[in-house]
Amino acid sequence: MPSITIPPLSEDLIRVLIDADTIERKVSELSRRISEDCPDGAELVVVGVLKGAFIFAADLCRQLSVPHTVDFIALSSYDSGKTLSTGNVRLIMDVREDLAGKHVLIVEDILDSGYTLDYLKRNFETRQPASLKTAALLSKPDRLSVDIKLDYLGFEIPDVWVVGYGLDFGEKHRTLPYIAEMRPGE
Repeated sequence: MPSITIPPLSEDLIRVLIDADTIERKVSELSRRISEDCPDGAELVVVGVLKGAFIFAADLCRQLSVPHTVDFIALSSYDSGKTLSTGNVRLIMDVREDLAGKHVLIVEDILDSGYTLDYLKRNFETRQPASLKTAALLSKPDRLSVDIKLDYLGFEIPDVWVVGYGLDFGEKHRTLPYIAEMRPGE
């Protein structure tokens, strides 16, 4: 496998919060746990929340040892140009797969206010899946506005703006291999 060149921090980034190796180890651990928890013989439907969770979902799925399919959904709870969630969640693109009777895993990049994941769980529960579980790479416990529990969590982080590994600010920094703190107001 070719080595990955780690880009240096740009001027708008303060520090690396979680390095690429630490993320890789955590994703492996989560994939193992998810595989172990999946009922025998069941096919898992992994639903990645676009755009932020696409890298996390891809890396997670590549390491699952259970049969699975992948689908995506796109939601928004941010007004354009805003850095805080409005709490008003909009469905932009729905999954294509019928979730009735299937074991579903929602994969999120970050649990921030909780509005998006709360909306998504309530929406999916009406579709009558056999089971519904959630995974997020990151959580900011100090920002939660709704009571929501994750089944699988990578890392808890402080209440700072982060980018990298799928997360962006104005579409910048999404493909960094690590999670970095961004300067406020950049």
